[in-house]
Amino acid sequence: MARTFAYARVSTYEQTTSNQVFEIRAAGFDIEPHRIITETISGSVATSQRPAFQKLIERMESGDVLVVSKLDRLGRNAMDVRQTVEQLAANHIRVHCLALGGVDLTSPTGKMTMQVLSAVAEFERDLLIERTQAGLMRAKAEGKKLGRPTADNTTNAVLELKQQKYSQSQVAAKLGIGIATVKRHWNKCS
Repeated sequence: MARTFAYARVSTYEQTTSNQVFEIRAAGFDIEPHRIITETISGSVATSQRPAFQKLIERMESGDVLVVSKLDRLGRNAMDVRQTVEQLAANHIRVHCLALGGVDLTSPTGKMTMQVLSAVAEFERDLLIERTQAGLMRAKAEGKKLGRPTADNTTNAVLELKQQKYSQSQVAAKLGIGIATVKRHWNKCS
């Protein structure tokens, strides 16, 4: 007999998974409390790196169902979400996403939905890269200097103290900067 599990995730400890669990129950899924897995971890962390999600995978068996309120609970990266759904499908575990109308992401309709979402995510990423490159080219054409600002004042201060025979650690303490910063400026010509 198929068992139903729920996975609810939030990114910070100030947030709660209560709304997600409520949405899943309101959608008609009667899930036993010990089968509701909650986790506080960033969505940018791959599901393979999430401790609670990995324990969930270990507990699930062929024929089980996993319910999430939204696709982004599985991850923010479309490729990671797709791999997670494919891994679950390979183990004959169905994945239902309430925000997508409760569609089973392992069904033909769900697979198509995942492909469309992946294509849209890739398209958005490509557009973002294109806009960023265009903005950088425009800024260069306008004569704007790109990159990290020069730290001539820091270099001069470090070199001056070096000439006064201060050690690198003494320079760092005197200027209130890190030793790595001092080392970066130590051998520069002024």
